Amino acid sequence: MIDLFIEYLRYEKNSSSHTVLSYHNDIKQFARFLDPESDSFDPQQVTPLSIREWIISLMETGDSARTVNRKLSALKSFYRFLSHKSLCTNNPTKKLISPKIKKPLPLVFRENEVNFVSENIIENDFEHLRDKLIVELFYQTGIRRAELIGLKDGDVDLNKRTLRVLGKRNKERIVPFGQLLADLIARYIKERDAFLEENIAERLIVLNNGAEVYPKFIYNKVRNAFTGVTPVKKRSPHVLRHTFATTLLNNGAELNAVKELLGHSNLSATEIYTHTTFDQLHSIYQQAHPRAKKRR
Repeated sequence: MIDLFIEYLRYEKNSSSHTVLSYHNDIKQFARFLDPESDSFDPQQVTPLSIREWIISLMETGDSARTVNRKLSALKSFYRFLSHKSLCTNNPTKKLISPKIKKPLPLVFRENEVNFVSENIIENDFEHLRDKLIVELFYQTGIRRAELIGLKDGDVDLNKRTLRVLGKRNKERIVPFGQLLADLIARYIKERDAFLEENIAERLIVLNNGAEVYPKFIYNKVRNAFTGVTPVKKRSPHVLRHTFATTLLNNGAELNAVKELLGHSNLSATEIYTHTTFDQLHSIYQQAHPRAKKRR
């Protein structure tokens, strides 16, 4: 039956050679788990318990949740094929729950790294003011790169110190900011208007010729600013957004408030930052508390 399934993948489903080989190896591996002396098994006799035991053995030998899920997917496809061809009435994979894949924690910059970058961008002309403002907007408001690119002068209220941001799915939100950022925006606009003959793009952040900035330009400005300053390998605008969220939570902000500031549609997207802050607190505790590493 395994050979029939492989032929089905190869000739009817036109699956890639990589997929065919992977599925073939995964199912053969399961067969050997059931019987080390054989490369085949009776699908009708397999139980959910035997599959769960296989999953546990895979994880105990070091396979990641992602690898185990791939192997389980191969087995599920095999049983769907058998059912479709009326070759087996038993499907022990139906109610199996796949191992959860641990999401990687978001990368963040340290506060002293952001401070160093901000303090070392000279504010003596339009270009340097713009570059500093790009970093500060990400760090102090947590907006996305596309949201920054779309900002117009009219979206900035320097009196109320708020940004009107158009986020994903054209969802508008208001993001507050502090006096330091308000002063920087005011200086930047004054310098920009004196430097440019015309703001062609009619955007807040523009190129030296007044045209609209583009995603790669913004990315490069952040990457170059943090090069040599941080060990974080991915030095992107989104890391500054992560840093904004983590900084707020580390300083006592409520999760729902951070969710609204970031423009997340649900709380689960924001909860990832609580894991980051807990890890940081745990690390601080381990380093600072005199009994953290002591055992009785």
